[in-house]
Amino acid sequence: MTRAESIRQRLETELSPAFLDIINESGNHSVPKGSETHFKVVVVSAAFDGKSQLARHRHVYALLEGELKAGMHALTVTARTPTEWSTAEGSIPLESPACLGGSKHGS
Repeated sequence: MTRAESIRQRLETELSPAFLDIINESGNHSVPKGSETHFKVVVVSAAFDGKSQLARHRHVYALLEGELKAGMHALTVTARTPTEWSTAEGSIPLESPACLGGSKHGS
């Protein structure tokens, strides 16, 4: 199972999302071709109702703790409630933060 598939399975099982997109952004970074180290996750779930953005991100990070310990280097999270998602008409941030790791920075 790929890391993206593992992420999808975990988030679908735990959050029953109304919308879920998992984007492997590893190709935008200084990593070997085919790497699964940098991801963007957009998840829309009623499980986020009444939770702050910080609490939502902590929840997603806790669910994916095993992936982070197993070599996932970066995770960008957009976590919305279904109401927020419909109000935003399904728009998501296009750019992830710049990576400061890898061979581009330091020796």
